[in-house]
Amino acid sequence: MRFERFPVLVFLSMACNVWIFSSFSLVESLLSSHDRTSTAKKTAKAGTIRNLSSDGHSPARRKEDEFRILYEPFDNRRQFLMKKMSLFTAAVAGGFSLTDPGNAVDSTTTSVGGVKVSKRAGGLAQKIRGGVCFKMDELQRDLMQERWDLLTPYPAQLRSYVQLFTTYTDAAFPSDLPSDYGLRVALRYEVGRFFASVERLKRAIAKQALDEAYTAYADMSLHLDRYLRVGGLYTYYDSVIDNEQFFQEYNDALVYSDPVKDPAEVRDLVVLCKGPDKGKTGIVIGLYPDTTNDCVVKLDKYRGMREIRVVPRSWAAKRLGEQEPDDVFLIPRTNYKNNGGNKA
Repeated sequence: MRFERFPVLVFLSMACNVWIFSSFSLVESLLSSHDRTSTAKKTAKAGTIRNLSSDGHSPARRKEDEFRILYEPFDNRRQFLMKKMSLFTAAVAGGFSLTDPGNAVDSTTTSVGGVKVSKRAGGLAQKIRGGVCFKMDELQRDLMQERWDLLTPYPAQLRSYVQLFTTYTDAAFPSDLPSDYGLRVALRYEVGRFFASVERLKRAIAKQALDEAYTAYADMSLHLDRYLRVGGLYTYYDSVIDNEQFFQEYNDALVYSDPVKDPAEVRDLVVLCKGPDKGKTGIVIGLYPDTTNDCVVKLDKYRGMREIRVVPRSWAAKRLGEQEPDDVFLIPRTNYKNNGGNKA
């Protein structure tokens, strides 16, 4: 609020408090009258008080108990109304400390996904979400369609984002606090692993080794997803820890192929039939059969983001029936030198 509005707000707050106090007094008198005219309650209380005279306590203790029995309900109502009035006053007073939307950018930090990110990061976050993530979607489309003629430029295009990652890391967590320092180290590690996978993808494209390219792309997606999480770049926070509890009575609602007899392969549309993400759908983008027999699943888009999960292959079951294609296959191709700038 601007400073010139402060006296008006103070006056309004005082008027509201006077109104609440008057209402409180009226309600208090009505409730008190009701309690004191209730014959049944008074008789019960009188009987209780008479029993106090023979309980062996001192006169002072009996007087204290008598007062508590008669007036405790009245005091509870008083405390309740006073608490409500205090909460209202605090809410009104709290409004005085709010700044105008135009001044909100003066704040040095903001909380995104539970991580405090410096406002100095500016529009870098959107460039990463809208630039790097979109480029990864285009890469997935061309890789899964085995368009080797279009895959060659991708490693160089992705390498051009090095400066963007570096700038965001230093701008979002600029202080010397241990928390910021630890986040910078973690983010730089994920960036290093991401670009190491880009180099593996480059070699796989040169050899046209499809399985190696899939594995490299899956690693790239995994490390980029970790960067987004650690860097507070996710647009939402999912507070649900385990989805399995929601399917205990509706397990038959999920329709899928047996993941053991008919395991999912890369490009298959799947539904997670076990684990904390049970019920979520996505597409398999990579396999790790030589190490853990896990697969990498790129979940369907939610609030503009596509999460990456590494799960056992027995958790990722093929979806049955007619399915819509993955979103990446709906992205049009434009401005490629290899096809004269026309859509492919």
